[in-house]
Amino acid sequence: MLNKTLVNIEAFIDWSGRTVSWLSLLLVLVMFLVVVLRYVFDSGSIALQETTTYLHASVFLIGMAYTLQQDAHVRVDIFYSTFSKEKKAWVDLFGALFLLLPFMLFTSWVSWSYVLNSWSVLESSREAGGLPGVFLLKSLILVMTLLLSLQALTQIARNIKVILGTDSSKGSGQ
Repeated sequence: MLNKTLVNIEAFIDWSGRTVSWLSLLLVLVMFLVVVLRYVFDSGSIALQETTTYLHASVFLIGMAYTLQQDAHVRVDIFYSTFSKEKKAWVDLFGALFLLLPFMLFTSWVSWSYVLNSWSVLESSREAGGLPGVFLLKSLILVMTLLLSLQALTQIARNIKVILGTDSSKGSGQ
């Protein structure tokens, strides 16, 4: 049952990462439109400019867990690359258990009132002609902490399996 739960969590994170990656294309198209409007037609749109911020934030905040799952975060691995599979599992276990999870819990705790206050007034842009859903954008902070926490838990379980010698699938960090 634990394996099925881990597979389902990782499948969801994989799906969310692949889905949100398409927003990068939309981001490029909106940025192109903003530039064309500004420099060719001498016109601008606050809503379009804010859309780039929303898209950029969405890609990063939702895509972080997927990036971690794919072991694609930047790492200074002077020593790590030479470690055995078991040693890598210990490092990844320590990192997820004592660094990533506590940081996600802290970020959730600090962000909770920030997001709730935004929802309580259905916060919108301060700019005339801006986008109305700032409260939704701020909510992505909590979505990010949830997704990264779920990915950390799957990594903890997988790394424990590697350390105990009961995992023959992907290596640590996967």
